[in-house]
Amino acid sequence: MKVGVYLYGLATMAFGILDLIWGQFDSSHQPIQSLGGHIPGLLFLVYLTGAWMIAAGLAIVWRRTARIGTAASAIIYLIFIVFWLPRFYAAVHTLGWRLDILAGLLFVIGQELFLIAPAVIIYFSIAPNEFVSQYKAAIAARWMLGLPPIFFGLDHLIGIRIFAGIVPHWLPFATAWTVVTGIAFILAGGAICLKVFDVLAARLLALMLLLFEFLVEIPPVFVRSHSEQAWGAAVYNLAAIGALWIFAAFVVSLQTDSQKTNHAEHRANARLTESLASGS
Repeated sequence: MKVGVYLYGLATMAFGILDLIWGQFDSSHQPIQSLGGHIPGLLFLVYLTGAWMIAAGLAIVWRRTARIGTAASAIIYLIFIVFWLPRFYAAVHTLGWRLDILAGLLFVIGQELFLIAPAVIIYFSIAPNEFVSQYKAAIAARWMLGLPPIFFGLDHLIGIRIFAGIVPHWLPFATAWTVVTGIAFILAGGAICLKVFDVLAARLLALMLLLFEFLVEIPPVFVRSHSEQAWGAAVYNLAAIGALWIFAAFVVSLQTDSQKTNHAEHRANARLTESLASGS
C-alpha cells in the first residue's frame, strides 16, 4: 500500500501548495465561490486551507501520524463536497432536472468522494487487531470508490462532445475513445461496488488514469503553466491513482488475513477432532 499512500499524501500536499502559490482556491475542486462572490477573509481561508492540506499530506506519508493526516484530509475533502451543494441547488433551480446537469454535478461531487475513500482505508488499516473495523471500512470505501467512476462514465457518455474535445488532437476517433472511456469507467465502478474482480478493476482503472496523466493532464501544464486548474487536474489524477492503489492493496490484505484466519481455525478444529478421537 506504500506506493498508493505516498501518491495520495504527496498529492494532498500539492493541492495545498497550489493554493498558497496562487493565493486562491482551485474552482474545479475547491468551489468556495458557490457560497457567494464576496466572502469575508477569503485570502485567510485560502492560506489556512493550503497549510491544512500540506500538513495533512505530510502526516499521511509518516506512519506514526498517518491516522491524524487521513482524518484531516477526509475533513477537508468533505468540506469541498459541501461547497458543491449550493451549486447543485442553483443549477437545478435555474435549468431544471436535466440529465446533463445532474450528471455533471454528480461528477464533481464524486471527485471529492473518491478522495475520502483512501483516507478511510488508511485510518482503519493502521489500527491494530481491528479486523471488524477494517472490514466495515472496506465496505464504506468500496462504495465511495466505486460510485464515482460510474458517475464519471455516465458524464462521459452524456457529454461526449465536451470530453471528445479533451482527447489529444493527434489521436484519431476522439468520439470513439470518449465512449470507450465512459464504458470503462462504468464497468470498473460496477466491479468495485459488486466485488466482481474488484482488485483487477481498481488496478486497471489506475492504469487508465496513469495513461490519462501523460496523455491528457500533463500536456496542458506546459501549455498553460499559469493555470491553477491545469495543475490541479494533474495533481487530482495522481491522488486518484493513489486511492485506487490503496484500495486494491487493502482488499488483497483483508483477503489474505481472512484466509489465514480460516486456515488457523481449520487446523485448530482438526487438532481438536484428533484429540477427541484419541481420547475415546
